[in-house]
Parts: sequence; structure tokens; C-alpha cells
Amino acid sequence: MALLVGKETCRDLEQASRREWLETNGIGGFASSTIVGMNTRRYHGLLVPALHPPAGRIVALSSFQEKVAVGDRTWELGCNRYVATIHPDGYRYLQHFRLDPFPVFTYRLGDFELEKQVFMVHGQNRTAVVYGPAACDLILELRPLVAFRDYHHLMRQNPDLNGAVRTNGGRLQLEPYPGLPPLVLSHNGQFNEAPYWYYDFEYSQEAERGLDTVEDLFSPGSLTFHLAPGERAVVLASVSGPESDIPCVDRVDALREEEVRRRKAVRVSGSEGDVFRESLAASGDAFLVKRHDGLSSIIAGYPWFTDWGRDTMIALPGLTLVTGRFDEARSILQAFGAACRDGLIPNRFTDSGEGADYNSVDASLWYLHAVGRFLDYTGDHDFVKPSLWPVMTQILERFRDGTRFGIRADEDGLLMAGEPGLQLTWMDAKVGDWVVTPRQGKPVEVNALWHHGLRLGAELAERYGDHARAERFTADASRVRDAFEPTFWNEAEGCLYDVVDGDAKDASVRPNQVLALSLPDMLVSARRARRILQVVETRLLTPLGLRSLAPEAMDYHHVYTGDQTSRDGAYHQGTVWGWLIGPFVTAWVRVHGNTDEARREAARFIEPFRTHLYDAGLGHISEVFDGDPPHAAKGCYAQAWSTAEVHRALVEDVMGRRPEGKGTGRGG
Repeated sequence: MALLVGKETCRDLEQASRREWLETNGIGGFASSTIVGMNTRRYHGLLVPALHPPAGRIVALSSFQEKVAVGDRTWELGCNRYVATIHPDGYRYLQHFRLDPFPVFTYRLGDFELEKQVFMVHGQNRTAVVYGPAACDLILELRPLVAFRDYHHLMRQNPDLNGAVRTNGGRLQLEPYPGLPPLVLSHNGQFNEAPYWYYDFEYSQEAERGLDTVEDLFSPGSLTFHLAPGERAVVLASVSGPESDIPCVDRVDALREEEVRRRKAVRVSGSEGDVFRESLAASGDAFLVKRHDGLSSIIAGYPWFTDWGRDTMIALPGLTLVTGRFDEARSILQAFGAACRDGLIPNRFTDSGEGADYNSVDASLWYLHAVGRFLDYTGDHDFVKPSLWPVMTQILERFRDGTRFGIRADEDGLLMAGEPGLQLTWMDAKVGDWVVTPRQGKPVEVNALWHHGLRLGAELAERYGDHARAERFTADASRVRDAFEPTFWNEAEGCLYDVVDGDAKDASVRPNQVLALSLPDMLVSARRARRILQVVETRLLTPLGLRSLAPEAMDYHHVYTGDQTSRDGAYHQGTVWGWLIGPFVTAWVRVHGNTDEARREAARFIEPFRTHLYDAGLGHISEVFDGDPPHAAKGCYAQAWSTAEVHRALVEDVMGRRPEGKGTGRGG
């Protein structure tokens, strides 16, 4: 079923310019813009390839300037915001926009319509743009606008750009800068070389984020297509790979049908005709990528994140397990396990794709959790024992004995982490030397994960015949359980302290405590669990996730906006996070007895995300939302763990379709 945005929204520039579409290629590259084709971000472009998959992204082809002529009438289809004006105003002709499954734009031009489709070729840095079929004789002129710069930066007119074009029949090649692969445009039109710089494009979303907003773009000339009724204009934009590997435009239908079949299989696998689940599966597919080494990974969010360890492990169950994509789950776990150092899996792989940062305490613990969930669904000990168990034991033993960043088990068995100037938990905002939420000491969710990891490790050690480790991990887990509730219970607030560091106890009401209720082993009494859940529901719950801080706190930020200092200051200080709805729903259903009635009631927490799929990143769930109503979508317009946790909670908790626990993953 297609996602459709009608004429009223398409022709309202304010509404249309905040609705964005996304195409991905399964190796980290993407294409993206607004539904009216007006680029509002530095990350927007028709071809943003990943040169070192899934990283090394550049904005290669920004957009086309599009003009249609019939007789003496002309229409410009595009829409650009310049510093002083908006030109042209092609949005006035946009009849509707739909995802079917690709972005499809339908323009009403006089008494006929013209359709444009954009799709990427899976596994290749290649975007196809198709206009037509034409309803009458017409002339289409396209001017490609080239950026060819790192996707985090902007470009101004400069003498270093090489504007020379090589042409060969229906193919033109541009090599703007040495050391970068050429941009190749395959087409079925005529190329007219006429180099020209366009100045002062303004990106409104960057202005809202307090960043540089103005860019110049280069055009090498124009492509002209003389179309008779039924004919189409086709452009294949490509980078990377030998020229012989670039398909001719005659193959565009085959490429399109192949991708339609692939995406249909993704949508319908296990969804049983549930349109919402199909949409979530389609969204999840956008984040699953192949790395340059052939292993799989998960992009944390579009348009600016690459693959992060914590995000990947939290998202893995919802993206791969509830959808039956077990081979990709194996590959992801293997990729991050291979990169484990000193008991730490990477916090993130760098944007260049070379090297990794390890400054995280919980990414490794989420890795243990992800392995457990994998075993719940597959029972595949033949894979886990030789490939992942050595990584798991390394994590547990290094964390207990001590590893980097002050991570170690205290005398009471609880896990400590942190040093001045570091941000090690998922609340990791830092501006210069300012760590916004340092959380040094014993964070509540870290210790819930630590206990779960020890219990899982004990059961696997016993199963694998490692009885000494089983005994040791069991004893460690028991010490954590004995210490957890006395350490973290805050009687005054009726919930859990967020961080305990010696005698210092942070009573901030935050969502991290919900992990003590959602992980397999409830670490508080049933009575206290109900009190915790009531506090979280009353003070943190919104229609689109949980606030990161209760509104009555002095440091609460009601909106997420402004320059980087303002945004990072609000990131975990009240901003709503969509992914947290997953553990909240799991905890809510569990605390209410895992009954059919509890699951039916919990459905209301998922329902608002159906509507959200038509806002911001179309077909996707955003990273964050403002803390105060109307909870406007902010951050990345498509976030992996947001989609994943909504999907997982829908299937496992609302629908009650949990795996039988084929391994010893401990059931959730």
C-alpha cells in the first residue's frame, strides 16, 4: 500500500518542505530531499554515495533544475530556496507525492500530468531518475547541480573544481576533484555543455540547527529530452566502480522491477497483511547495510549517522529478529564482535569507515543482550559458541576486573563507570569540555544490563560445559541483584535513582530506570515496579516516546532547537526519544501481568506512530521530539532504534508473539 501526500499539503510550502523522502542503497549511500524537491539540508541530494561502505559519504549530485516545454508554454518543476527568494515555484504544480515503494512525484501541467520516479539500485552507488511516460509531445530540460563534497560540509564557488566533461554517446563523466571517483550520468537525451555556477542556495534546516546555511553549486550543462507520447526521460547517476559496470538506461526497467521485488519481499515477510507492520519492515530495511568487508551493520540514523554500536545492538531485535532476517543478525554480531577491544565493542565506527571509537560502557552490555535475543529466536548455539562466546566472556571478565574509562565492578558487585570529562552512557551529549549528563558512578540502566549479561553468561557457560565460569558469573549476578534495589530505590520519589556515586545519589526522574523493569529479570519487587511505572507514565510518557528528564526539573528543556550548544544541552534534558517506547511498553505489559487485556491496552502507546509515518521522514520514525506539545519531530528524520523498538514492542508485547526461548537468551 502506497503512502500518499495529497495536493493540499504538497502545495503548502511550509508543510511540504518539512516532509522528507529517503532512498537507500544497502551500503550506506542514499538519496533524499523534501517532497517538493527543495533541498533544506546540506545532506539532501539525488546521489549521496558511500565511498567506503557504509561510510565515506559525499553529496555528489545535489539536484536537477527541471523545465518542461509544450509549444510556447513552459513549466519549471523544481523549487529552491535562495538567500533572497524562492525560485522556481514548481511546488504549485505538484498534484501529489507517494511512496510506491519509491518516491513518485506527479505534476499537473495544464491539461496533462507528468510523473517522476526516483530510486536507488541496491548494493550500488547509483540513483535512477525517470520522467514520464509523456502524455503529449514535450521537451524536458534538466540541469544537473553538482556539489561533490563531504556530506557534513558546504561548498562555495572555487577555482579548484574541474568542470571539464567527457561525453560518450548517452553518457557524460565529470571528475570535479582529484582523488574522488567520477560522477557519471547515463541518459537517453542530448547533452549541451554550458558550465555555470548557481549561487547562494540556502538550507533552512541548517539555519534552525545554528549551522552554515549557504552553498554554491556547479552545473556542467544541460540534458535535453524530446519526448513523444509514451516516451520517457531516464538518467542514471553513478559513482564508483569501473565504467563498464555502469548499466545503460535501457536496463532501468529491469533494475526497477528487481528492486520492487526485493522490497515487496521485505515488506510482506511475516507481516500477514498488516500494513503498519509492512511499513515498519520497509523502514527497517533502510538501515541494514553491507560493510566494505562484506559483513553487515546498521546505520543509526539518516541523514548524518553511520553505524554506532549501542544503536545497532538496541535496534537489532526489531530490525532483524522480529522480521526473520537471521543471517543479517549473525553478520552484525560477528562484525562488532570482531572489533571488540578490552571488553569494549565500538561506540561507533568513524565517518571515514577506518577506525573506531570505544567510549561507551553500555554498548558492550547491549551486545550481550542482542546475543541473548538472537538465541531466543534461533537457538543457534552452533554459531554463538565458536563465534560470539569468546567475545561475551571477554566483555564480562574485563568489566568485572576493570577496563578502560574507569569501568569495573565495585565491591558490592555493581558496575561503576566514568572519569571526569567523559560521557559513556547513551546520554552522551558533549560540547567542548562540557559533558551535559556525565552520569559518572553507577548508572541504573547500566547495572540492569550488567545483571542481565551476567545471568546470560552463567547460563551459557553451564550449557557450554564451562562450569567454573558458570559458578563465577552466577555469584556475580547474585551480588548485583542483592545490591540493586537497596542502592537505587528512592522512596521519596517512588522510583529509582538515576546514578549513584558513593554517597551522591542523582534523584533526577529519567527514563533509564525503565530498563530495570523491561529486561528479563525484574530487579525490584512487584509493588515497587508498579510505583516506578506510574512515575514514568505520569511524568515522562508522551504520545511519541519518553522524555529524557521530567518537566519539573530545573534543567528541563521544553524544545530541541538552536545551535549545537543549545541542542546538545537539550538532547537528554527533556527531549523525547522514540526508541524508549519499546522498553516502556515491555515493562507496562509485564507489570500488568502479561494478560491479553494488558496487551490490548498497551496498543494505545504504539498507535501515534502510525500517524507519524506521514510526517517528517515519510515512512520512518524520527530520532527525537520536543519535550512539550505538540512534540515536533527533530534530529534525524529516520532513526534505526526508533523504528526497531516500535516494531519489536508491537510484535512481542502488543501482539504477544514472543519467541519460545529456543536458546538461553532469557526470553526478552
